[in-house]
Amino acid sequence: MPPQEFVPHWLAPLLSAESADLSGIFLRLGMCVLLGFLVGLQRERTEAGMPGLRTFPLITLAGGVFAIIGKMLGAWVPAAALLALLGLLFFPQWLRIRQKEPDPGITTSVAAILMYGVGALLVLARMEIGVVVGGVIAVLLQFKPEMHRLSDQLGAEDLRAIMQFVLISCIILPVLPNTPVDPYGVIRPFNVWLMVVLIVAISLGGYIAYKFVGQGAGVLLGGLLGGAVSSTAATISAARQVKENHDLLSAGTVIILLASTVMFGRVFLEMLVVNQEFFVRSAAPMLVMAAATLLPALSYWRQARQTPPLTAEAKNPTHLRTAILFAAAYALVLFLLAAVKDGLGDRGLFVLAFLSGLHDMDAITLSFARLASTDQDILADGWRYLVVAVIANMLLKSAFAGILGGWKLGRHVAQAFAVPTAAGIFLILLF
Repeated sequence: MPPQEFVPHWLAPLLSAESADLSGIFLRLGMCVLLGFLVGLQRERTEAGMPGLRTFPLITLAGGVFAIIGKMLGAWVPAAALLALLGLLFFPQWLRIRQKEPDPGITTSVAAILMYGVGALLVLARMEIGVVVGGVIAVLLQFKPEMHRLSDQLGAEDLRAIMQFVLISCIILPVLPNTPVDPYGVIRPFNVWLMVVLIVAISLGGYIAYKFVGQGAGVLLGGLLGGAVSSTAATISAARQVKENHDLLSAGTVIILLASTVMFGRVFLEMLVVNQEFFVRSAAPMLVMAAATLLPALSYWRQARQTPPLTAEAKNPTHLRTAILFAAAYALVLFLLAAVKDGLGDRGLFVLAFLSGLHDMDAITLSFARLASTDQDILADGWRYLVVAVIANMLLKSAFAGILGGWKLGRHVAQAFAVPTAAGIFLILLF
């Protein structure tokens, strides 16, 4: 930084904590040009006759320059420049509207105004904010065909699922209290519903992916996407289809095993979001279990390639009733874990983990991950309880396969699940 006596008085406001030297200022202005060039390049290729490769860098740079001048002379300077930009953008838009076949789209004009704002952000705020906003603008402009195709393919039920997720996450969650409501201090309504939002978000992502890919996918991708929504639901769906057509026996087995493998992916994601340390402690044994589940699936897949197509079905996972039931189950498991740990110790936790795994893996995983943040015993040995829950969950799926799909499907699934079950018992006893 140059000595203060050599700094012109009009430059002094620029040498602040936000921009400690001239190199910082030029870095920000250079980023204005770079982001403007990125957006201008995209517009140049798609919108002939509109601001493009040269104009967008100039607009973004103008935002940065006038923001700098505004720091010296007042906020009216960038505001006046913005009004001038609006006038310049209005004139060509007005000419386009007067054409015989007008195309009054305003995307490019709105992008130009936003890029002026990005230039100002790069100077006045943390540079990362402007970079992210500019990158988002470029991505939104580039993927116009894909976004329109997505909108056209979404049905009424799909839009309903998205809006129900908005209800769950943006309307209900913020108003819930974040204070304990139980004697053990483990149940906080906000935290409970936050876990609901996490689970619904994971399932909704799988549901949307399945709607666009899964129905036309093969056995492998169909099983993976079905498991992303619900491995138990995928098991039931596959078993019913095998019951109707015994030629689908191998394909149904693959669907069930792959969906159960994806279940481990959900478990990993839940642990990672809720408690990273618990994730690190539990990752290795759970990876062993996942690999032991995947290997039999690949073996059956060789036979399934010669059978008719079969995919898992996916239903809307965002119903409010489903969310409330999961919240109740999660809160109950959380409370029971604390109570059993306090009253019965580790043996009681194994029993509770087994019973919870018969119902659902999400609630027990989230509960252990949450309690592990305050309980060192669960942090160290929580993975053992999760392994027991996984074994119970696989027993339930084997039962569903046999009851709904016939004894042959049940036998194949049970034999395949015997591999991860043996691996899990080995891990619990010897490690």
